[in-house]
Amino acid sequence: MAGDALLVGCGDLGADIGLRLAALGHDVVAIRRRAELVPAPLRGVSADLTAAPPDLPPLGLEHLVIALTARPRSEESYRATYVDGMGRALDALEAAGHSPRRAVLISSTAVLGDAGPGQLLDETTPCHPTDGPGRMLLEAERLFADRVPGGTVLRLSGLYGHGEPRLVDQVRRGDVTDPHRWTNRIHRDDAAAAAVHLLTRADPPLPLYLGTDDEPSLLGDVAAFVAGRIDAPQPPAADAAQGHGKRLSNALLRASGWVPEYPTYREGYGSQL
Repeated sequence: MAGDALLVGCGDLGADIGLRLAALGHDVVAIRRRAELVPAPLRGVSADLTAAPPDLPPLGLEHLVIALTARPRSEESYRATYVDGMGRALDALEAAGHSPRRAVLISSTAVLGDAGPGQLLDETTPCHPTDGPGRMLLEAERLFADRVPGGTVLRLSGLYGHGEPRLVDQVRRGDVTDPHRWTNRIHRDDAAAAAVHLLTRADPPLPLYLGTDDEPSLLGDVAAFVAGRIDAPQPPAADAAQGHGKRLSNALLRASGWVPEYPTYREGYGSQL
């Protein structure tokens, strides 16, 4: 059967998206450097997009997901993966005459840059990335918009879930040094569900959504919750009056009909600890 869904990138999040699509009855083809690491029933295609376009199998393409991962976190690596690598994948699709009906690019809220105190950021907030990876992600978003008409960018905040959170180790070591920093997160299950929701909802999605949970939270508050769950010493207390950093709104994604399974850090970390 010709694949009706294509994953360009099949790391942890990409695989979760693909498995959810497969559970809905889609035939999913996934591009990854090592095809043998693509989980069944997804069908793997080996390709290093930083070096060459992929050799695509026959497709009956309806859904496209671009969920790439770059290592290390540097401008050069992000350009090679998100800009040049995505471009090669789109070149291959264009050469084969494929034009997906729905497409989602997984990006990051890192493209937004810093924010003033108390400001709640949403899809209308201008982007001012502060580092090379953020600039490359924004360039990739623009390339995607140019080459995939009707596509949707899903900017995710910090991913967690599936395995011990890094924050747990920080709390154990007493290494929570900035309790007044605003943080934003989304459980990986909810991120995957959001991508599938945008691909399969009845009405066409908008060009851009922020993917984050319901509650921007001060790091000290989250760390205190984790400490209580693992019986660790309490970290320094958070003070909202000293709060700094980004606070993100998921109102537009919520309005589209997406409902998170883990609406705050309490449900997300609570389910793991």
